[in-house]
Amino acid sequence: MTEPKITLKRLLEFGYKKENNLFLDSPKKGKLTDCALTDLDLTSAKYEKIREITNSGQTVGHIIVRHGLTEKEAFQIEASLIDAFNFSGILLSNKVLGHNSIEKGLMTSDEIKRLYNAEPLDKIEEDCIIININKKYQRGKGEQSIYEATKETWTIRESRLYQLKYVLSEYRGLIVEVFEVFEWYEKERGFTPNAKRFGETKIGFGFNGQIAPENIRMKYLNKSIAHVKKRGAASAIRYNL
Repeated sequence: MTEPKITLKRLLEFGYKKENNLFLDSPKKGKLTDCALTDLDLTSAKYEKIREITNSGQTVGHIIVRHGLTEKEAFQIEASLIDAFNFSGILLSNKVLGHNSIEKGLMTSDEIKRLYNAEPLDKIEEDCIIININKKYQRGKGEQSIYEATKETWTIRESRLYQLKYVLSEYRGLIVEVFEVFEWYEKERGFTPNAKRFGETKIGFGFNGQIAPENIRMKYLNKSIAHVKKRGAASAIRYNL
């Protein structure tokens, strides 16, 4: 008997369920065979989870979240689902974020205010340092998440540490928090994957501190430095604007 097929203008396929683990597949066009895997490249790393399920003797199931979508609509729903599940602590097999997730994805109400109401920051005092946390900050998790993403471990000029009393946490061009430094400490860190000395270690610095006093905090919080950032700049550290 031939398996029933459905033809969709555009669908978002959500499934591959085993012990409540989920895999969110990309939006696609065409025909979907009812739970058949004949069209999938099972040698691809992308379908490692599918191979694991089928090899264990279990069946891979499909859940269609929405159908009859444009490609743009499907990608938006996909990104929203990934953000929501990741924030809720539900582990998805997907290794990447959804489309435009960084620019328009999950945000707290404070982050939305920062994004659309940010005033440009044109100057910082000599006792301040700006640290970019794009690669470390887990969005939507609040102040503690910002602190953990900011506190270590950075390549900072040791000769300047004594004068650095405040750290401005910068995420995607916005100052998302300001911390008062109690102390700086040394910590070993590795070189980045693109560095010639990748695989070796060096001494970096971190700090212990707390949210800065309100009069200092409000000078910088929710301000933008996007106007002075150069696209592709490698350094996470700024001593001035």
